[in-house]
Amino acid sequence: MEVAETKAELRVNGRAYKLPARPTVVVCVDGCEPDYLAQAVAAGQMPWLKRTLALGSGLTADCVVPSFTNPNNLSIVTGAPPSVHGICGNYLFDTASGTEVMMNDPKWLRAPTLLAALADAGQSVAVVTAKDKLRKLLGHQMKGICFSSEKADQVTLEENGIEDVLGLVGRPLPSVYSADLSEFVFAAGVRLMQKYRPDVMYLSTTDYVQHKHAPGTEGANSFCRMMDGYLDQLEALGCVIVLTADHGMNAKVAMDGTPDVIYLQDWFDNWLGTARARVILPITDPYVVHHGALGSFATVYLPEGADVNGARDRLARLKGMELVLTREQAAQRFELPADRIGDLVAVSERFTVIGTSASRHDLSALEVPLRSHGGMSEQRVPLIVNRKLPGLDMSRRFRNFDAFELALNYAQ
Repeated sequence: MEVAETKAELRVNGRAYKLPARPTVVVCVDGCEPDYLAQAVAAGQMPWLKRTLALGSGLTADCVVPSFTNPNNLSIVTGAPPSVHGICGNYLFDTASGTEVMMNDPKWLRAPTLLAALADAGQSVAVVTAKDKLRKLLGHQMKGICFSSEKADQVTLEENGIEDVLGLVGRPLPSVYSADLSEFVFAAGVRLMQKYRPDVMYLSTTDYVQHKHAPGTEGANSFCRMMDGYLDQLEALGCVIVLTADHGMNAKVAMDGTPDVIYLQDWFDNWLGTARARVILPITDPYVVHHGALGSFATVYLPEGADVNGARDRLARLKGMELVLTREQAAQRFELPADRIGDLVAVSERFTVIGTSASRHDLSALEVPLRSHGGMSEQRVPLIVNRKLPGLDMSRRFRNFDAFELALNYAQ
């Protein structure tokens, strides 16, 4: 996809964007099921958001399926689905090399980001993400500031466009498994806006809290209260703010509170023979303590010559499955790159997750009942703007990757 620029407008991946007239901040709150915000507002924990919903615009939108971190963050910053940008999971089977790999390397990107295009157009751009796994993808070919909370102690001017982030933010390096990792993102965003006043800023958090705490609980409300305070500071600095999420979050447990898991590799091994099919879990990333690499979306590579439609029909009858599609069906329905998914795509029901083999998932670190995401049941996310949006067609289907369009074309 090409990037085209006029004096006051950019075209990126087929969409037109106006250049910002005031500082603009897009926030992706990882795992933010809309009910987290509703419960916190009802409990009086988010005065900024309550005011914003009354005076601005409170929408809900659909995220990308699979409802995982990497595909959705890249959709938000490209304004396009995975069929365009190519990032269809956190993890994939690379058929060219015959290996399973993380999708953290920018080599997997097939489209430019709006962030890089804005920087090329002379706008000052800053990106802060919680986990370093996203940093290189979000900052690909972007001139500006780009760093993660996780490695805020390792920033350099050459690599990140900034030095001494810990000194700037005035907070210690946070643990990757903590609410502090996300708070560092917000605190850094406020300090960057105060000191450098970037034209455009993208903030992306982690869902550590949402994996552990249900909406309305003290842990969840405390996180929302923290977030609300920083958003209030950004608004006081004159920022246009759009808040959305990469995906929702649900409990994934049986009635006895134990994880409700379909071990799909075991199922195929019992049916077809050991290791004849390959099950890939795109939720897989280096940070598995809070979800055990269990999510509600999987892709399956079948042995050569297999009856794909027959396998689809048989798998669809399995208890806990919501939808099973062939490669072509999944690519069309979920706007995925067909060459980066398997012969089948399996999506489990709201309370069920998919694993590979029982022996390959260590759930010993789960301190609370499993909460996870990945399926259609986690597709609804907030899309909130601290401005009215004159001229916007409210009857359209909104996506989380409309965030920059709303921010730049309607909220300025």
